[in-house]
Amino acid sequence: MTAESDAARSASAPPGWPEILLQGFKRNQIDLVPYVPDRVLTPLIQALHDDPFFTTFATAREEEAVGILAGAWMGGRRGALLMQTSGFATLPNALASLVVPCQIPLIMLVSERGTLGEFNYGQSLVCRTMRPVLDALAMEHHTMTRLDELEFTVDRSIKQAIATQAPVALILSPLLTGGKVFA
Repeated sequence: MTAESDAARSASAPPGWPEILLQGFKRNQIDLVPYVPDRVLTPLIQALHDDPFFTTFATAREEEAVGILAGAWMGGRRGALLMQTSGFATLPNALASLVVPCQIPLIMLVSERGTLGEFNYGQSLVCRTMRPVLDALAMEHHTMTRLDELEFTVDRSIKQAIATQAPVALILSPLLTGGKVFA
């Protein structure tokens, strides 16, 4: 293999999930992206940092990012929160007392842990309760498992959230991302 053939192969390769998400954000003017660091989301986080279109930064907690994004929406700016499943456990109060009643179209990208070989029981508990909590809050949510459905689902979910001023959770399954590698 030569460097030229590697470059040609990568140039013709279809975009991966991080590139599809990044382009979906751009198409929908999502330019503010706070996150809580996560190994699975690292390729997306790095791509967001590398692109001057985005303002991307780490927060200490998921509730902090929700507050930032709520204020940004009220100020006319669109954003999305990146986090992993375990961080969702900290959010029901912020969602039920701020996001849902104030009709803030919070876009949440959740890297799913707690399934498909997970070793951490705490992650598994949150994974099993996340969807029922989203349902109880009447929050739209979609679990992304296939690359060929990602662009459509992300684009339409963001458009619906903004049009209806209702939050949405996009759950990124390990079937899509490859998940966290356990040693």
